[in-house]
Amino acid sequence: MTTSVEADRAARPVAAPGRAAAYVWAALRLALGWVFLWAFIDKAFGLGFATEREGAWIEGGSPTAGFLAHGTQGPLADFYQGMAGSALADWLFMIGLAGIGLALILGVGMRIAAAAGALLLVLMWTAVLLPANNPFMDDHLVYAGLLVGLALVRAENTLGLGKAWGETALVKRLPWLK
Repeated sequence: MTTSVEADRAARPVAAPGRAAAYVWAALRLALGWVFLWAFIDKAFGLGFATEREGAWIEGGSPTAGFLAHGTQGPLADFYQGMAGSALADWLFMIGLAGIGLALILGVGMRIAAAAGALLLVLMWTAVLLPANNPFMDDHLVYAGLLVGLALVRAENTLGLGKAWGETALVKRLPWLK
């Protein structure tokens, strides 16, 4: 038998995610933006975390050589090893890290950042097939999914410049830049 309290609770509509959810998505956007931007900063300047000073990009090091030459495995390893240390791979990788990181942190160009970031992450996932700790899933695919989710929920509008960016004449003319 259902009590009146239970019946009342069941009849109420489920509340749409509100302000708290918007801040959670914004915090995740900022956190993931920092992951990308930090990778760029450390590889560019060799701050001693993942990249030592002598391996820094500004010191002539290659941000892609070590991983692509020695860290790749699986069916696409030869493909990635062939790119190791090429100037084109280095520039595309570093521009991608910086651009995606800045776009996420600022909350501008989320559609492009989400697409480019998801592509970069899926490519990184394919470089180590199969992942060491799981037959399929790893953090690269989780982050790629998170990027898509961030764009879908318009996470750039909370704690970001997304609303202002969306109102610019350029973005109104070219909405794919949103």
